[in-house]
Amino acid sequence: MSISIKILGTGCPKCKQTTSIVQEVVTENNIDATIEKVEDIMEIMQYNVLSTPVLVVNEEIKIKGRVPSKKEVEELFK
Repeated sequence: MSISIKILGTGCPKCKQTTSIVQEVVTENNIDATIEKVEDIMEIMQYNVLSTPVLVVNEEIKIKGRVPSKKEVEELFK
């Protein structure tokens, strides 16, 4: 089953770093996932979060307001 991953952020360095980490983990672990980068502020606001980056997995907010470590992201996808 494919995992739906969304990274919410307006394109700041922390958002780009989070996107990079997630893509790396998905590729290295051969995870079946779709990664979507959400930069539209109106769409981000629908998730009711105040700080980005936000990592959403299968429509559930997992991490918000900080850049996760690679190990932390790997744990989320196990």
